[in-house]
Amino acid sequence: QVQLVESGGGLVQPGGSLRLSCAASGSIRFNAMAWYRQRPGKQRELVAVMSSDYNTHYADSVKGRFYISRDNAKNTVNLQMNSLKPEDTAVYYCWQGGGTVESWGQGTQVTVSS
Repeated sequence: QVQLVESGGGLVQPGGSLRLSCAASGSIRFNAMAWYRQRPGKQRELVAVMSSDYNTHYADSVKGRFYISRDNAKNTVNLQMNSLKPEDTAVYYCWQGGGTVESWGQGTQVTVSS
């Protein structure tokens, strides 16, 4: 099973940017990769997903501000987050899925506050 480790979270002021990274322990070439988040008191929600052929889908709340990318050679997936808002505060999780197998990272905290 592919293990995922997120990094790059932290505290940022409203309007700022952060870049989250997710490193996989194995090949992600044929897998869909995604970022989810869980805001305080809310259910986990999809933020962005990229298929193995680079098609993307974003939650309406982040369109035009967040961008997902992947590097199959390095087995990494990134989430560039711009124009951050307080409501983006959440634990962000990396996810990968291929066939019937999926796995999650442990999560990284993003706090948007002045």
